[in-house]
Amino acid sequence: MTSSSAAASASPSAPQRQGPLRRLTARGRDEPHRVSSPLELFFDLCFVVAIAQAGVQLVHAVAEGHAGAGILNYAMVFFSIWWAWVNFTWFASAYDNDDALYRVVTLVQIAGVLVLAAGVSRAFDHHDFLLVWLGYLIMRVAMAAQWLRAARSAAGAERTVALRYAAGVLLCQVGWLGLVLLPEPARPWAFLVMVIVELAVPVFAERAQETPWHPHHIAERYGLFTIIVLGESVAGATVAVKSAVDDHDALGELLPIAAGGLLIVFAAWWIYFVVPIHGHLRSNGQAFLWGYGHYLIFASAAAIGAGLEVAVEQAVGAAHISTLSASAAVTLPTALYLLTVWVLHSRHFKVGIAQQLVLPGTALLVICCTFLGTWAVLAAGLVSAAAVATGTTLTARMASRDRTLPTTPAA
Repeated sequence: MTSSSAAASASPSAPQRQGPLRRLTARGRDEPHRVSSPLELFFDLCFVVAIAQAGVQLVHAVAEGHAGAGILNYAMVFFSIWWAWVNFTWFASAYDNDDALYRVVTLVQIAGVLVLAAGVSRAFDHHDFLLVWLGYLIMRVAMAAQWLRAARSAAGAERTVALRYAAGVLLCQVGWLGLVLLPEPARPWAFLVMVIVELAVPVFAERAQETPWHPHHIAERYGLFTIIVLGESVAGATVAVKSAVDDHDALGELLPIAAGGLLIVFAAWWIYFVVPIHGHLRSNGQAFLWGYGHYLIFASAAAIGAGLEVAVEQAVGAAHISTLSASAAVTLPTALYLLTVWVLHSRHFKVGIAQQLVLPGTALLVICCTFLGTWAVLAAGLVSAAAVATGTTLTARMASRDRTLPTTPAA
């Protein structure tokens, strides 16, 4: 596994705990027992507040028959939340020293995402991204400050990397002004350009030297955020079902949706965590592709919850869309989640064509469930659960066969 040898050799493997302020030096990539800190968990919970706001607005847009505009706005807002989270997560994996200044700057980033969350409804309803941009500005300036602090404690290639990150973060923030100043038809194109530029910053910055992110810590951080997003989906769907039952007394119509949605979320959790992905993160090339791809995993996981809320509203007559559209609001993000998890996670651990086809085949069947009317969500849940059972059975059979094969004596 590659690492920044200069930083690892010159720095302790864990942050020193003496004093309120310390040098922000790199941590060791092979540091044992590296786990998420309470500050990181608090950071995640506050970011999910913004994701929940984006999900609420997506529900309203789809339920009112404006799915296209709603999905576009959701993709734009979700990217700003996700990318700020990603940048902090990888930086913290390499440089978290947990001193007072580090904590304060991290809390500033949390304040930024709360400002962003306050502007989500205006972005969806009035295409006004000023508050979203301001919240993103707060988060990104704080992130640049962290990189400048790391540069102050570094030398050589490590200092170059930190300065490149700081400059890239600040320059990108200027580019995001396009969402505020450009005419509305040009904003999606500005968004697309800025996404490419943002994703290029880490690739450019780490050409000089890789930052010493910790594979197990990164895998844990992404896994915990996946759990939180799935939990938010369950919470949102639960509130929707409760409101529908209280206001419309439609328990019979909602039971298939509730049962199917629960099976989908349970299967989503099982499929994601069935493999130990940290062993696959051996280099920047592998890790960047895996980390960037999680935009689709997180966005689709959150969209599943929004889709369940849409299905509930349509079932009780509160949404102005067809049953087919409401079903698609659940099945399409579920299928996207299954495919993305297969591409990023599962395919690296599957043996044989049968195991490799389980998740792609399940995604196809889930899409087909869209056309089953009021039973679509329940059918999609049953298909997802069957995928878990099938994958578990195939893995168990493979393990049993391997145990019964004769071993060849060493030469």
